[in-house]
Amino acid sequence: MSKVSYYTAEGLKKLREELNYLKDIERPKASQAIAEARDKGDLSENAEYDAAKEAQGMLEMKISKMEETLANARVIDESQLDTSKVLALSKVKIKNQTNGMEMTYTLVAESEADLASGKISVNSPIGKGLLGKSVGDVAEIQVPSGIMKFEILEISR
Repeated sequence: MSKVSYYTAEGLKKLREELNYLKDIERPKASQAIAEARDKGDLSENAEYDAAKEAQGMLEMKISKMEETLANARVIDESQLDTSKVLALSKVKIKNQTNGMEMTYTLVAESEADLASGKISVNSPIGKGLLGKSVGDVAEIQVPSGIMKFEILEISR
């Protein structure tokens, strides 16, 4: 059973582009590597051939997984989302109650997460802890170093 994953239109477009790259560029390269290794002689003692076949298997597995992800992907209509609670695609301004530091994160699908640009996964400990909270709530989140408390200051799109 596969699970549905939610994406922004931009995130889904990137996923499709990556899949097309793997199919159109990387797959022919893998086939070419196998053909070149096969031309070198005896296959029973040809490590290059074995490595090329292994790489092709890994590539096909990655393509298959991405196709499954795309088949179960749904685009979130941001205009229909409620801004009174933290949901996927919410932009959340939080304050760390321990050190007073304020941060702004956007909660996104796992494959779109990029901490450097302020996008965290809804499946991350902080993402899970913030989901469903409202402005003024304090989220107590279990992280590897203990429990962190974040106050929700603002929710937007």
